[in-house]
Amino acid sequence: MLGQFITIEGIECVGKSTNAKFIETMLNKKGCKTLVTREPGGSGIGEKIRNILLFEKKDTLSPMTELLLLFAAREKHINEIIKPALENGTWVICDRFTDASFAYQGFGRELGFEKVNQLKALIQKDFEPDLTILLDAPLEVITSRRKLNPNDRFESEDKKFFGRVRNGYLELAKIFEDRVKVIDASQDIEDVQNQIKILINSMVNVRS
Repeated sequence: MLGQFITIEGIECVGKSTNAKFIETMLNKKGCKTLVTREPGGSGIGEKIRNILLFEKKDTLSPMTELLLLFAAREKHINEIIKPALENGTWVICDRFTDASFAYQGFGRELGFEKVNQLKALIQKDFEPDLTILLDAPLEVITSRRKLNPNDRFESEDKKFFGRVRNGYLELAKIFEDRVKVIDASQDIEDVQNQIKILINSMVNVRS
């Protein structure tokens, strides 16, 4: 039986990594094999590209170069890591995926939805997550949680940029409403995870 592909999205400091681990633990208790991975990254080359994207000097990467690098890493990630794991019956939990490219490069960098969608069609074809959990919170909440890393090209962006990214994510939730489920990440972690439990239990029960 094939595994299921779950992605977790959202801007900085909404709890993606924490909740990826929570989902992993939950699935393991149910007897499911799991793999937690991330983007950018996930493969050997992908991690090298991640370092370029996060820590290269800000003025050396154009928005389009950024987008192309992300999809280069994604092609390796999908074909060398994600698909083989799914075919082996493993549930894959990914911290960010293509929706992040729409939100950050399409909306945040203002490249537009269509440019990202063209690359998505080329690299992914019809491959999509089975479920995307979008952890959303107002920028004021995120600002109060953030500890800026001045060397990280994304974390050092201004509030206007993150406003565009957040709006982009919420627009994606409308476009892909069957797949993307929005959870208010400004709630207590227990409330967030109770909503995640409902989504994951529903997937496991369907598979049982």
